[in-house]
Amino acid sequence: MSAREVFFIISKRGHIVYSDASDTPLLLPDSRARWNAIWENREDLAVIAHSHPLGPAAFSDEDLSTMKALEDALGMKPLWVVVAPSAVITSGEPVSQSTWWVTLLKLASGMQV
Repeated sequence: MSAREVFFIISKRGHIVYSDASDTPLLLPDSRARWNAIWENREDLAVIAHSHPLGPAAFSDEDLSTMKALEDALGMKPLWVVVAPSAVITSGEPVSQSTWWVTLLKLASGMQV
């Protein structure tokens, strides 16, 4: 599988309640379904995660502006996570590379586990 950016919404119970993926490792195009899933799961929302399969191990400027807009709309701050080949970056508490959904996100993104 070639590398691609992948997106997960993780519930407070630790379940993946939504996922989608792009055809490219460089961006995840806007999606009405993704925005609807975030809104519909807002009461149970814990983590919003996506991959950067080619790096960087950091939030992009676009990530940061999207995070701010969503936090304003939701009235809360989920844990934001970027999974890159060499690191897991979060907006708060750390997430281990061995967390089951991190491993799944890496596999779905075409990264080595």
